[in-house]
Amino acid sequence: MGEAITFSGTLARMKATNRREFLGQCAGAVAGAWFFPESASAAGYSGPSVKFPTAPRERVSVAAYPFREFIVGWKGWDGKSPSTVPASQQMELKDFAAHVAEKFNVHKIEPWSRVFPSTDSKYLEQFRAAVERAHSAIVDIAVDEEHSQYSPDAVERDRAVQSSKHWIDVGSALGSPSIRTHVAGAKDVKPDVGRAADTLARVAEYGAKKNVVVHLENDDAVSEDPFFIVQVIEKVNSPWLRALPDFGNTLNTHPDDYNYRAIDAMFAHAYGICHVKEGEVDEQGKPTHVDLARTFAILKKQGYKGYCSIEYDAPGDPYKPTAELVEKTVQFLS
Repeated sequence: MGEAITFSGTLARMKATNRREFLGQCAGAVAGAWFFPESASAAGYSGPSVKFPTAPRERVSVAAYPFREFIVGWKGWDGKSPSTVPASQQMELKDFAAHVAEKFNVHKIEPWSRVFPSTDSKYLEQFRAAVERAHSAIVDIAVDEEHSQYSPDAVERDRAVQSSKHWIDVGSALGSPSIRTHVAGAKDVKPDVGRAADTLARVAEYGAKKNVVVHLENDDAVSEDPFFIVQVIEKVNSPWLRALPDFGNTLNTHPDDYNYRAIDAMFAHAYGICHVKEGEVDEQGKPTHVDLARTFAILKKQGYKGYCSIEYDAPGDPYKPTAELVEKTVQFLS
């Protein structure tokens, strides 16, 4: 697989809400059966050419984030607290695809950067082979890093670029058609469209060379406000930089009307991945509720053809809610 891809160090980041307190196409015939991407060189970097499946269940993915406590190596929100889940119930990240196939009859997964035990080439070969054995595919990698793309400090922005390039390399090695990169805030600085766009244009250009799409999610209420993300994407104006609409994140900090206008704006710029959830718990501990019918109607109106990654994000065991949300998603896509 070429040169080793070195581990990028700590992947954590701190944010206000529980969900974001601490941030984290397959090989051979399996990849070919679902993706058929042209090589970036053949496409002349003109744009990605993922051939997404049309069968509703084949469009569903399961995110690793809700299952972090069940993945070997998770160290808790403080980075040093071992999982409370018994070892007998934990799995290696490379075995997550087989686990998802068995538990949910879903063959697409979205790993989270925070639970990667390594990103060197040997481990990535093992991970990719395990996914292939499960007749599954990685459809996105959710990446959480700490460097700000709109910091006034050029060195900090360069670090953000290098971090994203590293994970693009990881995505390429694993056969993933995309990654989600985090837009980190900068201390005492408001989000800046110009600086963020200049930084992310460099990332998108690298993604084009590797045939990996870079997605931006409406995650952090300030640094990743959905309308800010849309402005950045429009300014960069590259088919390799796209939106990742999350059904529930914006509900935590804004009224319903704002959320659904935001979701609509995000889906207008979406490509390969969105996050499906029924709600979250806001900073005051109050649960929020996603209108799934309304959100899927927006998804269809905008002609979205990509994957729907199930990301249960509330307290408690994630298995039953994930299974239920998988089936609801299949119904809405049908």
